[in-house]
This record gives sequence, structure tokens and C-alpha cells, in this order.
Amino acid sequence: MQFNQLAKESIDFLEYIGGELIDLSDGYAQLAFEIRPHHKQHLGVVHGGAIATLADHCGWYAVISELDIGYTSVTIELKINYLKPAIGEILIAEARVVNRTKRTAFTTIEIFAKDTMIAFATATYSIVDEEQIKKGLNNVK
Repeated sequence: MQFNQLAKESIDFLEYIGGELIDLSDGYAQLAFEIRPHHKQHLGVVHGGAIATLADHCGWYAVISELDIGYTSVTIELKINYLKPAIGEILIAEARVVNRTKRTAFTTIEIFAKDTMIAFATATYSIVDEEQIKKGLNNVK
């Protein structure tokens, strides 16, 4: 399968937090980042916002892996359940597209530290025409 070109592009924010795309296939993505001091909150465990960011990016990659060139997706809903404190050296997220229509995609995302699931998320993404988005952004003042 030929992936949407976006799947090959680097995402500045993901790079900024140290995230890396590990695996990508049709409707599936795996991302990871090495836990750094700036990912941690005041108790020394990974901050929930960093976990949510990893989950959101992972879901996005899973969705765009199924889209035709010229289309992308944007998050319209993300729900995350934090199950255990995230400790260790690396966080790994795995996302799967569970359902996709012409306009939306629904994903599940599991986040692991070592072999322990530390969070579970679901996310819904709107599927959009990139040109329409660019035109709309030009009209924003």
C-alpha cells in the first residue's frame, strides 16, 4: 500500500517532545519517546499531557495511513484514562483505526511503559481535504 505522503513528513511538535514513529501500516501506528526530565510532573512520573500528546499523534498517524493523498485528519475528540503512573525509560503508544467513514475515523490507543499499559485512549478524527483547510486558513484573520 502507498501511504499518504503526510505519513512520511516529520511533525515539528512530535519531534520537539522527542517522539518517533516506530511502525506504520494500514490503520495501525506505533510511536515512542524516551522519557526525559521535561516530560515529568512534580512527583517524578510522566505528565498526563505528555502521555495525551503521544496518544493523539499515534491515533493521527493510524488514521492518515488509510487516507488518499490530499486528505488529512484533525482531532475532534480525545478521551484518555490514566491507569498507572508512567515510569521507566520509554513510552510506547499503539493505535488502531476501529471505524472509518467518509468524514470521521475512530481509534483506540494503548500506551505502555515497559510492559505495563499505563493509559488507554479513544480518539475521533475528522477527515478533511487539505486544500479546503488551506483555503479556510487564508480567510482567518
